[in-house]
Amino acid sequence: MADHYMVAVAGVVASLLWLVFWYCNSLVRVRGRSKLKRPASMDVPTENCEAVGTTDVIIVGAGVAGAALAYALGKDGRRVRVIERNLNAPCRIAGEGLMPGGHLKLIELGLEDCVEEIDAQPFLGLVLYKDGEDATLSFPLEKFKTDVAGKLFHNGRFVQRLREKAASLRNVSLEQGTVTSLIEENGTIKGVQYKDKSGRPLTASAPLTVVCDGCFSNLRRSLCNPKVDVPSHFVGFVLTNCKLPKEDYVTFILGDPSPVLFYRISSTEIRCLVDVPSEHLPSVSNGEMAHYLRTQVAPKVCVVLPELHTSFLSAIEKKDNIRVMPVRIMAAASHPTPGAFMIGDAFNMRHAITGGGMTVALSDVVLLRDLLRPLHGLSDAPAVSEYLNSFYTLRKPMSSTINTLANVLQKVFSASSDPAMKAMQQTCFGYTRLGGVFADGLSAMIAGLCPRPFSLLFHFLAMAMYGVGRLLLPFPSPKRMRSGAELLWVASSVLLPFIWSEGVRQMFFPLTVPAYYRTPPRNV
Repeated sequence: MADHYMVAVAGVVASLLWLVFWYCNSLVRVRGRSKLKRPASMDVPTENCEAVGTTDVIIVGAGVAGAALAYALGKDGRRVRVIERNLNAPCRIAGEGLMPGGHLKLIELGLEDCVEEIDAQPFLGLVLYKDGEDATLSFPLEKFKTDVAGKLFHNGRFVQRLREKAASLRNVSLEQGTVTSLIEENGTIKGVQYKDKSGRPLTASAPLTVVCDGCFSNLRRSLCNPKVDVPSHFVGFVLTNCKLPKEDYVTFILGDPSPVLFYRISSTEIRCLVDVPSEHLPSVSNGEMAHYLRTQVAPKVCVVLPELHTSFLSAIEKKDNIRVMPVRIMAAASHPTPGAFMIGDAFNMRHAITGGGMTVALSDVVLLRDLLRPLHGLSDAPAVSEYLNSFYTLRKPMSSTINTLANVLQKVFSASSDPAMKAMQQTCFGYTRLGGVFADGLSAMIAGLCPRPFSLLFHFLAMAMYGVGRLLLPFPSPKRMRSGAELLWVASSVLLPFIWSEGVRQMFFPLTVPAYYRTPPRNV
């Protein structure tokens, strides 16, 4: 009865809030569409045009963002040169999940076939387990074509397919080399210095250099604020010869000592990721990590998913199966530099727990492609740089929604001895079990289908009201009121720093940012 009462109250108040947020969000979306629907003045040739003359764009890095951008710009007739430090298939435990919103961006770029023939597995949502209860968050895909869904795969296979598509264009060259520095003249980037496979130093010149060489970028310090936080590490390994209770869903086990994820990356393999706080990271080399997984994580898996217990223990004991990846968080804080631009994980990172990184990267690629389309040439670097400043505001709906949600959820579901934080964890989990607009709204944002910061704020406020209501019932005693106040304080202390790092004005009031109204320079 109490839950129904709280749902009713939260629903009424949330509905009123929704009217306000819907109006503000609709205004932003309408103005945004009118800005982006500018007629392109550049003729787009066929994809087999001959590459002649100098390079228009140098792209540093051929990961997801770099390869997708090379293909997009190549299709638009740009002469693109891509320099990648290693053209072999990457072997990573990250970048294995593409959300439905990212899949839509892939389709928009004409790269949808890159998830074919790599044994990619579709997934339709998330299943959360906590304290003997479960909650299912299904992605709201009813309005989309039947083939639109989340995709799970080996990262290396996907990246290689993107590279093959980019290299198939005759005006795109893809070469292996390590970029060591940017070439700067009078404050303008003119190209890059790099070493080829044999170590021979070379230079490459172009009016625009786009840096997207990933989270380990050595060029980041020149183009943006390089501050990176590492709150935790993902410990990953592969399970075989087993099945998940819901094969088409990513499984989350929430609780002490840390969240555990399971998802299928091929028809025969299941990836397990264990989120471990950085200050408590055991060593892999001396066996401490295997002991930690066996004694601290395996018992929790056995209780929730007993069918995976045997395969879980076998995977731990398998030689060289355990890998560790630092999870990095870096706010987007650019240093606008004529002649250079930065996207992807080199520029902006969020916690990987929701798998939204590739969605943000592909969304940025689409936006950058659309901004460059009206430009005949790129030779006036200062004018192009000033015009492209609008990118940082226009990307905010997608990037800030996914970034903030991912960082907040990881912090909420990390182990804590604070009673208020534990109450916040239970509130968040209980909110997902309400169903209806509450669960659908959260899943849509996680999926990248609802890139609206006002929706994020709406759900946060509704969640806070739900949590306080749970604490105050059956009647608001002084102790319960104090607990409710502590919950609000903890919730605010978790959310507000991430909103601040994203930029309150750009995130919620982009129409007030002058760069939002930049138009293509007339002389370019």
